[in-house]
Amino acid sequence: MTLLFDENVSYRLVGNLASEFPGCAHVRDINLRGAEDERIWAHASAHGFVIVSKDTDFRDRSYVEGFPPKIIWLDVGNAGTVAIAELLRRERPRIERFETQAETSLLILSIGPTAI
Repeated sequence: MTLLFDENVSYRLVGNLASEFPGCAHVRDINLRGAEDERIWAHASAHGFVIVSKDTDFRDRSYVEGFPPKIIWLDVGNAGTVAIAELLRRERPRIERFETQAETSLLILSIGPTAI
């Protein structure tokens, strides 16, 4: 599974999670910083990325268009990079199952007891 981090999460996640999620990238690394969501969506779809974002636009788009690409929506408020990295590490088994589920386009990850 290859994650593509949207610009509303830190580019530092790429380095922090390289061993758990090899090949992951941040939009700034692939010249999509500031790009319209449509371009990011198209790139992720064409290159097999799962988009990771706090942006509700990607979440909402997945309801309408389905996948690819799949979306991991981070319901984490203003959580920092360390907390987000810990969440993704902890939820790695769920993320891996999510990638293989043919009927699922969206995975919501939350910090704390509200996780679904």
